[in-house]
Amino acid sequence: MKIAAGADHAGFELKQEIVARLRAAGHEVIDYGTASAETSVDYPDYGHAVARAVADGSAERGLLVCGTGLGMCMVANRHQGVRAADCFTPQLAEMTRRHNDANVLCLAGRELAADDAWKITEVWLATPFEGDRHARRVALIDAREQVS
Repeated sequence: MKIAAGADHAGFELKQEIVARLRAAGHEVIDYGTASAETSVDYPDYGHAVARAVADGSAERGLLVCGTGLGMCMVANRHQGVRAADCFTPQLAEMTRRHNDANVLCLAGRELAADDAWKITEVWLATPFEGDRHARRVALIDAREQVS
């Protein structure tokens, strides 16, 4: 699978760990940065880069890491066709794939240990979208008009 990855300074170390494990598992990873935990950077720059890659089909999925995962999730969800989810447990990762067809995983670099983050990532990558009644609901997420 081709995966776009990005992080700010707070998520750099966890991103590096997960990217290494993704590559070892045979995935192709496009790393949009940042290149260091030493310099403070603006997380939206990396969140937009990864979300654009997923939205335009350059990558099948995206991985974003910041301190809490929340900021990156907000940025990514501004892009049409992107469904980003901030996951703290494998169960959340499974449900966001099964029911929401999430295509960008956001992780909390300051809150998750590398092994826990990897378990979340593995479940997220392996879980299929159920479709069926959920497909209609996912289509409503991307609807351009307000739904009442």
